[in-house]
Amino acid sequence: MAKKKTKKEKIKKTNKKYIAKMLIPLIVISLFVYAIYKVIKLIVIPTDLTMVKNGTIYDEESAVGYVIRDEKIAKGKNYDNGMVQIKAEGEKVAKGDQIFRYASENEEEINTKIDELNSKIQEALLGQTNLFTNDIKSIESQIENKIDGLKSKNDIQEISEYKKDINTYITKKSKIAGELSQAGSYINGLIKEKEEYQKNLKDNSEYVNAPMAGVVSYRVDDLEETLTPNNLEDLNKEMLEKLNLQTGQIVTTSSQKGKVINNYECYIAAILDSEEAKQATIGKEVTLRLSTQDEVDAIISYIAKQNNKSTLIVFKIGDCVEKLIDYRKITFDIIWWKYEGLKVPKSAIYYNNGLSYVVRNRAGYQDEILVEILKENDNYCIVGSYSNEDLKNLGFTTKDINNMKKISIYDEIIINPKIE
Repeated sequence: MAKKKTKKEKIKKTNKKYIAKMLIPLIVISLFVYAIYKVIKLIVIPTDLTMVKNGTIYDEESAVGYVIRDEKIAKGKNYDNGMVQIKAEGEKVAKGDQIFRYASENEEEINTKIDELNSKIQEALLGQTNLFTNDIKSIESQIENKIDGLKSKNDIQEISEYKKDINTYITKKSKIAGELSQAGSYINGLIKEKEEYQKNLKDNSEYVNAPMAGVVSYRVDDLEETLTPNNLEDLNKEMLEKLNLQTGQIVTTSSQKGKVINNYECYIAAILDSEEAKQATIGKEVTLRLSTQDEVDAIISYIAKQNNKSTLIVFKIGDCVEKLIDYRKITFDIIWWKYEGLKVPKSAIYYNNGLSYVVRNRAGYQDEILVEILKENDNYCIVGSYSNEDLKNLGFTTKDINNMKKISIYDEIIINPKIE
């Protein structure tokens, strides 16, 4: 027969039920309050996340540079007569090619007479109905094409070339017409007279040839023998500042002389105060970003420490040389190094006992992950994972290493992690 419960046992059981009834609501309320606290915390201090991606970081600085070129002036004796360009700005030439000429003293008068003779020749050809040979039709078609093309040209040199071609075609047409027409002797006489004037122009003009191979430029600032690769050791901050050059100013076109530039390489000299410049060495390869946004490979070819602790560095480039012809002083960026890998903001890194960590968020669960900083600039780091050997050298046990999680691409990590 079951033993009846004592009064004391009944009271104890009743107390347990009462405590259970009171405890469950307290637990529920506590969980609810905690959940509200978390929500409020997220609203007041939101957790920013960023995704780990492959990227590139740079160490770069902006600078002002002086363009130094291997170039030679081309100039003759009769520069006061006015210059007529034969080769256009930026056109490539071989050594000895004619690049421009100086006009003869009576060139304007002779050109007027040549124009008058062209008009007389054209008038003589009017009304000649027996001249439509295949050769003449072809020449007339070429003349029409040149005239149509002339309408869309704005460059003075191109316009001059088109007019020269048109006159050549007219002369060819006139010679053929002179042989076929009844007024042949008259037309041939006009052509001969025109050719004599043209010969007179040529014989009395001074032609200037290219002193070296390269590209032609008529933008001359008389610094061609000052800012030259042949005297880099003469460069210094005071000397460059005394040139009083305006940054980005286009060199004006000369009406008396031209020059030929080595289009395979040029140099940019800059005065720099950065730590990178102080630690630079001759032969170091860097990247320059020009104002055109072109990035070109460069090599440091000359370094000179300045009295005010600045550093003069001369960079040598082999690309985009022709894009710098118009300028002597420019702005540009020096990219001292660039590094690719898993890119994370520096604000996502926190440090503990001299080691760097990130906090990964995955489905609401957070893990502290040890990372190795491979390269960093002011705002970003390229990170990776330590090798097992490195981890052992840092004092981690085999068990620690086996339990470690590693950072991966597309991980979500917390910005400004709060470690409690």
